[in-house]
Amino acid sequence: MLPHVRLYDQNGGELMRIESLERDGSELIIRGKVFGAMPLTARLRPEETRALWRLLNTRTLLFVLTMPFRRRRAS
Repeated sequence: MLPHVRLYDQNGGELMRIESLERDGSELIIRGKVFGAMPLTARLRPEETRALWRLLNTRTLLFVLTMPFRRRRAS
């Protein structure tokens, strides 16, 4: 089974599953499923990536960088 990333809603239900990231020129193609059933193909453009960086302050950026090393919080 290939690795995938899941995004959850506030109740713990699966909102989206990202199954692959691919490069297409200067864009990032995100493929996955929404609500476990509806296929999704999204394009992330360079200008949107720059906008994403502007959303992150220093504290949040440090948190994101340390997330892979954190334990899962008990629910």
